[in-house]
Amino acid sequence: MDGVPGSGADVIRAQLPTLPDTPGVYRMLAADGSVLYVGKAKNLKRRVASYTRTDGLPNRTRRMVSLTRSMEFVTTHTEAEALLLEANLIRSLLPPFNILVKDDRSFSYIVIGKGHDFPRLMHHRGSAERRGTSGKGNRRESDLFGPYASPHLVGMTIAALQRAFLLRTCDDGVFASRTRPCLQHQIKRCSAPCVGRVDEEEYAAQVQGVRDVLSGRSAEVQAEFARHMLDSSDRLEYEDAARWRDRIRALTALQSRQDINLEDTLGDADVLALHREGGAACVQAFFFRGGRNQGTRAFFPRVDAEEEPGDILAAFAAQLYADTPPPGLLLLSDPVESAELLEEALSLSAGRHVAVECPKRGPKRRAVEHAQTNARDALGRRLAERSTQATLLEGVARVFGLPDAPRRVEIYDTSHIQGSFPVGAMVVAGPEGFQRNAYRRFYIRDPEAAGNDYAMLRETFTRRFHRSSDAGRDSGQWPDLVLIDGGLGQLNAVKDELAMLQITDIPLVAIAKGPDRNAGRERFFRPGQPPLTLEPNDPVLHFLQRLRDEAHRTAIDSHRARRMKAISHSRIDGIPGIGPARKKALLHHFGSATAVASAGLKDLEAAPGISEAIARKLYEHFHG
Repeated sequence: MDGVPGSGADVIRAQLPTLPDTPGVYRMLAADGSVLYVGKAKNLKRRVASYTRTDGLPNRTRRMVSLTRSMEFVTTHTEAEALLLEANLIRSLLPPFNILVKDDRSFSYIVIGKGHDFPRLMHHRGSAERRGTSGKGNRRESDLFGPYASPHLVGMTIAALQRAFLLRTCDDGVFASRTRPCLQHQIKRCSAPCVGRVDEEEYAAQVQGVRDVLSGRSAEVQAEFARHMLDSSDRLEYEDAARWRDRIRALTALQSRQDINLEDTLGDADVLALHREGGAACVQAFFFRGGRNQGTRAFFPRVDAEEEPGDILAAFAAQLYADTPPPGLLLLSDPVESAELLEEALSLSAGRHVAVECPKRGPKRRAVEHAQTNARDALGRRLAERSTQATLLEGVARVFGLPDAPRRVEIYDTSHIQGSFPVGAMVVAGPEGFQRNAYRRFYIRDPEAAGNDYAMLRETFTRRFHRSSDAGRDSGQWPDLVLIDGGLGQLNAVKDELAMLQITDIPLVAIAKGPDRNAGRERFFRPGQPPLTLEPNDPVLHFLQRLRDEAHRTAIDSHRARRMKAISHSRIDGIPGIGPARKKALLHHFGSATAVASAGLKDLEAAPGISEAIARKLYEHFHG
């Protein structure tokens, strides 16, 4: 629904006659169209009407109402659906007046692929909705286990599972092209199904063993391994017994690496504990699966002092599980007024019942109290770091003559190798440290700019700022300081490009290494001012070096990822009529994409599953 002329309560009041008495989601919009707030309601008309009585509203809500210039509405069938839609919109739109779960790290999962006779064991990082047998696909193509809070923990777990169950981790292309066992088989981490060293039935039993362990049935699996070891020993097959012994040791090591296990009786459960101090908040999450702790993570949601603890936890949980499957039990440190609604929404999202509890005693309460202690400690460290960061930013303002300490610093660098795979990178830092969810990477599009540092910077800044306007300055996404990895030439290139975009009020500083590129002798270039140097032991210099190095690392990583993606791209990919099945058959028959490209027409026709028409299409693709 479009807004009407006016502002604040008048705009909201004008919407009431057309609003239904049904559940739904509403959005409050500012003058520039940006979303101020996303809310859900059991009764849209009644909930929206409450904003017109401004005298009884908290100060922060009253300010939000005063900024409202239009509203949008979406009706839903139930309040639970409204809660899920609200959480998804908040995560995507990041409205400034909502409680926000701000975390730039994605969760990690262990995935067992499907759709293959010999499924692979994989590490998936990101949304649980975007996983598949080869990094693509949907939920039906793989079994998902997690979340794990730490990618390092996932790596150790997969390594132990390989030693215990000998599953492959190679991708399907490598699997199809193998003619002899790889190194993983030699070091006893794979049973080499690619060359027939294990049949489908035995491999399927190994896959089921991994599923059992990851589902919390390690004791039964270990007992079965022990029986196999004893049987082999009784038959005097000592080499086979030794192999079962090694698998038992790997399984034991896996169980001992599952972090601290507070209570084995918890089963599959997540613990969310809140601590507030100094105007900030921390939610400590513990993830239990099969009674084992799969890691912890501290979140620092953006909250208002007037928010109730239960409301913070409810909003946090709804956003946390927007793309992460919830467990069967959720334990909270504070009671939630709408616990039944949260249960219904999470159950609807998970497709099974999810219980929400605020335990008062027993092992569940001890787990919550332990999480609260960790939340208090994490928030204390966060506040101390923020204080240090604020002091350093004040030092930056003093060194460069800024009116105030910058709240958003953007640092830029570029990377390429002889002009190939050129990338520009933008890193963002502020009072809370690096804001990794705000990083941007620019794949340079202009072929004439590739390899020219000045031209690459000009394209990077054009794409960063060409759609910016005065409204962007009020959104919190406008830099108070821009740092450029480079010297006077890079500074002038950026200055000229921004001038063409009619942007002349952003402080610009280029940071260049001193003679012989020695760190500690950096020179800082500013428009119209002589170069500046800082004492080698100045904390502000070390801080600026860290910002520069982060931009340099990000640019190199982005360039390397782009290069590796191009290298790993098969020459067969993208040929019309060649899908995954034919690609697999070709690679299995010829051994590599290069061999396919150099094959003659008759050789292509002899490949299994390749018709004369497809063979001719392949031959013409490679030979013209």
